[in-house]
Amino acid sequence: MARAFLGAVACTLILAASAMYSPSDDVIELTPSNFNKEVIQSDSLWLVEFYAPWCGHCQRLTPDWKKAATALKGVVKVGAVNADQHQSLGGQYGVRGFPTIKVFGANKNKPDDYQGGRTADAIVDAALNSLRSFVKDRLGGRSGGSDSGRQSHSGGSGGSKKDVIELTDDTFDKNVLNSDDVWLVEFFAPWCGHCKSLEPEWAAAATEVKEKTNGKVKLAAVDATVSQVLASRYGIRGFPTIKIFQKGEEPVDYDGGRNRADIVARALDLFSENAPPPEINEILNGDIVKKTCDEHQLCIVAVLPHILDTGAAGRNSYLEVMLKMAEKYKKKMWGWLWTEAGAQMDLETSLGIGGFGYPAMAAINARKIKFALLKGSFSEQGINEFLRELSYGRGSTSPVGGGAIPKINTVEPWDGKDGELPAEDDIDLSDVELDDIGKDEL
Repeated sequence: MARAFLGAVACTLILAASAMYSPSDDVIELTPSNFNKEVIQSDSLWLVEFYAPWCGHCQRLTPDWKKAATALKGVVKVGAVNADQHQSLGGQYGVRGFPTIKVFGANKNKPDDYQGGRTADAIVDAALNSLRSFVKDRLGGRSGGSDSGRQSHSGGSGGSKKDVIELTDDTFDKNVLNSDDVWLVEFFAPWCGHCKSLEPEWAAAATEVKEKTNGKVKLAAVDATVSQVLASRYGIRGFPTIKIFQKGEEPVDYDGGRNRADIVARALDLFSENAPPPEINEILNGDIVKKTCDEHQLCIVAVLPHILDTGAAGRNSYLEVMLKMAEKYKKKMWGWLWTEAGAQMDLETSLGIGGFGYPAMAAINARKIKFALLKGSFSEQGINEFLRELSYGRGSTSPVGGGAIPKINTVEPWDGKDGELPAEDDIDLSDVELDDIGKDEL
């Protein structure tokens, strides 16, 4: 009986932690399926909290967020996104920690970060100040409503039609079927109302996907009323119809959401499924570090023991672990680097590694000049826990020593072989009288 009671209590606590808001609250639960309609196309000012149910700060904010929502009802919309469950939506707005609060005002596609207090009173005073600015923007002619998602192709909701590739009967096979890239192709009709609604979302997604996949996933459009051969070949019966094309495979229907966040999330999934794992580059010079760290949100740097301490087999085992982790987290598109202990002492010192504790690993954010250090074991489990924390925006960070990426030495690449001890000079003993050794001089 006692065990059943404790189990019920545990279940209740778990449900309470995961269900932070209920339909009876004035906080509007937002998801990828309703975010565009509720927020982006809205004429209202929105305060949106991105939270995770396990986050203690989020749990402490919840009662004040509910009070603020009730006080602002009918004046300012107050919403909440479970960003632990809907990572694609959190990622779209650069959410790195919890709770993160965004203010969606005049330009819904570029929300402002909320920097105020976390009490109900502070949230309401800040919301009313934002509302004044919101109204002034409208007086000045700036729209804060649904027009932001229904502009012409040159504006769109964050993108432009320039990144949507127009395809026809004549260009389709050459561009799509003979390509190594992944293609999401929309078949549309100009008169179709649903196609017109999808158009700005498709354009915005095309821009974001192009940037995040380096052009390896492409979004295209086919006017099926003009390219009727293509429409017939692929059995297009309604509009819009979206199909996914991958080399060597039959096309499949896209059955996801029709807003930018959902389209981007599906495109990134396709990219990660098809992309090879990122390269693990040895740090040979400053250019390699600069390129890797500047072009990626994070660069993961490992300092491996000296080759004389591990041999080739030991070093390769460490690199194999890194390759597995790079494969697992390739969707994050982080950069990966490694160096031998002692080869880049300035870098080690700046990351607090400092000549001991090998192997070691750090994640560097070159834009913020901050890093996080692996505290657990250099193993699949230890590194996975470290990277998982980073992917959720958790974990402690420190400024890179010196306030900048340090000078990198130019070194020769590892030849893949075991290390060799330096050769010692031979000593010529031919002139030494062996009989005199050990005798004391008078």
